[in-house]
Amino acid sequence: MKILIFEYITGGGFNKQELPDALTREGCLMLQALLDNFTSLTDIDLLVMLDHRLVDTVETQHYETAVINASQHSYDEFVRLIPHCDAVWPIAPEFDGILQGLCEAVEASGKRLLSSPSTVVKATANKYHTYQHLQKYAIATVPTCLLAAEETLTHDIPAITASHYPTDTSEWIIKSIDGVGCIDSWIISDLQDIAAITNKENYIIQPHLHGKKTSLSCLFKNGLVWIISINEQQFRIMDKRYHLSAIIVNKNPDIDRYQYLVDDIAYAFPDLWGYVGIDLIETPVQTWVLEINPRLTTAFVGIEVALGINIADTVLQLLTGSPTLKPQHNKPVTVTIPQEIRAS
Repeated sequence: MKILIFEYITGGGFNKQELPDALTREGCLMLQALLDNFTSLTDIDLLVMLDHRLVDTVETQHYETAVINASQHSYDEFVRLIPHCDAVWPIAPEFDGILQGLCEAVEASGKRLLSSPSTVVKATANKYHTYQHLQKYAIATVPTCLLAAEETLTHDIPAITASHYPTDTSEWIIKSIDGVGCIDSWIISDLQDIAAITNKENYIIQPHLHGKKTSLSCLFKNGLVWIISINEQQFRIMDKRYHLSAIIVNKNPDIDRYQYLVDDIAYAFPDLWGYVGIDLIETPVQTWVLEINPRLTTAFVGIEVALGINIADTVLQLLTGSPTLKPQHNKPVTVTIPQEIRAS
């Protein structure tokens, strides 16, 4: 089997502009970990797309590499390369419909997509639609309002918060409606500050709930779900913004505690397939679903070291049946987000 690997940030998605530091750091980590996974698998050939500025940053010498320079269009190159492979594994941010568009291109080609289909990517990319859908299935999710609904905003957010969260909330978080991680989000303490925000239709607002930030690394297939690891996310708050600094992968071995929740999510989103990351906020009152990410997440980087589980292998196992998840060892591993990627 020949597989096309396209990690959007490192693969040329930003080849016509400056590489975004935060996304490039995480993209390099994920791409390298995925390539390392494949080194132990037989009968697999890879074709890896790589931004010309990162040729000496990611080790791709074992695989065929398509270097994307500034004069090329990465999406066009992606579409051109698809027919040369049997399957495609895109890893991309959800904002601006990027991941959805890549999945649609693979689906149109008839090649095997090694991630969730475009329909569920679209459904989970929009944070407000995700909130509505989770509520429909009675899954606890962080109260969310559209920022553009100014005529009801000052009533809705405090009212929703009070009905779900018994502690007074004096801070709120403004987020891009389809942003990734902490990008384009910030904390406010006065709802009147909303008046100064332009393009309100692109944002949501949520109460700033304080609790343990947990992520789940899972495999999904046809309404079934297997938890791989439970991870703790560590953040710094600077200039009223969250910054991910580290993830402790496999911090909590108590998988059974979360099984009911992921089963409910699999029922609500039966088209989820392959590796999926789920972000939670755990308070003394409730475990809240914050985001569903139908793609590789940064926590993936530490899974093989923490558990001895090869995610590339288990995802390929989904093509023919259920995955074999037998940890070779069981320890927490800290993935530190590097402060600098040198792109020449």
